[in-house]
Amino acid sequence: MNNDLSGSTQLWNEDLAPTSAAQRTWRWYHFAALWVGMVMCIPAYTLSASLIEGGMSAYQAVFTVFLANAIVLLPMLAIGHAGTKYGIPYAVLARASFGTAGARLPALMRAIVACGWYGIQTWFGGQMIYTLIGVLLGGEIGGARIAGLGINGMQLLCFLAFWGIQFWYIVHGMDAIRKLETYTAPLKILICFVLLGWVYQKAGGFGPLLDQPSQFVEGGKKAGQFWSTFWPSLTAMVGFWATLALNIPDFTRFAKSQRDQLVGQSVGLPVPMGLLAALAVIVTSATVVLYGKAIWDPVDLASRMTGVAVLVALVILLIDTVSVNLAANLVGPAYDFSALAPRHISYRAGGYITASIAIVMMPWKLLESTQGYIFTWLIGYSALLGPIAGILIIDYYLIRKTELNVEQLYREDGQYSYGSGWNSAAIVAFVLGVAPNIPGFLNAAFPASFPGVGDAFKTIYTYAWFVGIAISALVYGVMMKGRAAATLRPAAQP
Repeated sequence: MNNDLSGSTQLWNEDLAPTSAAQRTWRWYHFAALWVGMVMCIPAYTLSASLIEGGMSAYQAVFTVFLANAIVLLPMLAIGHAGTKYGIPYAVLARASFGTAGARLPALMRAIVACGWYGIQTWFGGQMIYTLIGVLLGGEIGGARIAGLGINGMQLLCFLAFWGIQFWYIVHGMDAIRKLETYTAPLKILICFVLLGWVYQKAGGFGPLLDQPSQFVEGGKKAGQFWSTFWPSLTAMVGFWATLALNIPDFTRFAKSQRDQLVGQSVGLPVPMGLLAALAVIVTSATVVLYGKAIWDPVDLASRMTGVAVLVALVILLIDTVSVNLAANLVGPAYDFSALAPRHISYRAGGYITASIAIVMMPWKLLESTQGYIFTWLIGYSALLGPIAGILIIDYYLIRKTELNVEQLYREDGQYSYGSGWNSAAIVAFVLGVAPNIPGFLNAAFPASFPGVGDAFKTIYTYAWFVGIAISALVYGVMMKGRAAATLRPAAQP
């Protein structure tokens, strides 16, 4: 990158600039560890519960989770290629398709969703501290709720304490996060086997849930309704990592080679996610024997352990939530906020903004007020992010044949400005990709306010991510094909 760019543009800063050879330190096992670290999290664990409660057998639930992650891996590898080839983050890559000014739209979309998740995970982490301190002290803690907040003082302190633990990693940057993921991933795998051994010994086997048939079989409670449950479930599972499918260049830009990001992600995502679902089903199956009911919440389960096991569970769950929240929900929005005003907002400042929004949004209220938040939340934002993924992939592979002029991505008056800084083709494709899912989303999120939505729109919303990515990819491809060939070719390097 030319030095004069930093003084002549609003699109460049040190954090958004292409990575140097010295910064490319991530090997395949770092990416595998990153994914193991992100997969082993409480929301991913409890996803299996939603599937089994919806009527699936244990084996159907595990297969659905595995298949969804195999599907979302494809756009992840496709978009990640650009990060490794050019060393650029997602917010800069989006300029090639949306325009140098228009790219702020997908960056902001991604950032808002991540802020929501960052706050929710921070609340989960604080609740772990709160619940397990209560167990260690042998009773309820915290007293009356604070007016206006809806939580007690101890819950607030635990939330802020967990927020503070994560803040240390914001200050110390990407390398600290890489080290955390690499060192904790083997620990998480070990703990999974220890947990399996513990429940097997305590329950004298793996419990009854594994033997329960699907409720969709003939004579079952939901006979003949499998596909009407399977498709929205699959879409929600895809939606779980839809955010990372977009901003994966934020990580792959540090890869040593394309092979490292391809192998690392392929090893690290689908199989561990499927195994975690299996672990969740097996452990929960054993809790039916141990406690007389299915306990899907690992924090609740940990609170029922005794002695030193409670302290060990506390440490493991805290490390787990810190590592997944930083990697999945901090890195992306930190770069995205930086891209909104590069001259004024660095990566670190973007992290501060993300962490601040996590407090202001009061995530406990979000969880209280959103019924079925996992499905409404996951499918809802997958409808928003799927179209962006479709546009990025078509632009990078079909329109540009993976060839970008990196310097032009940082020029306001360059090749990717499209005259006004906005590429109308991308905006139209995005709007048309999102539009068919809006009625279904409104009905799912606010059924009392939007009861009259037709069955066709409800069905479309069932496939929200797939519908969005397909429509936007088709519309963008058709609109860009008609553009003058000269505007699509990389400009001559100066």
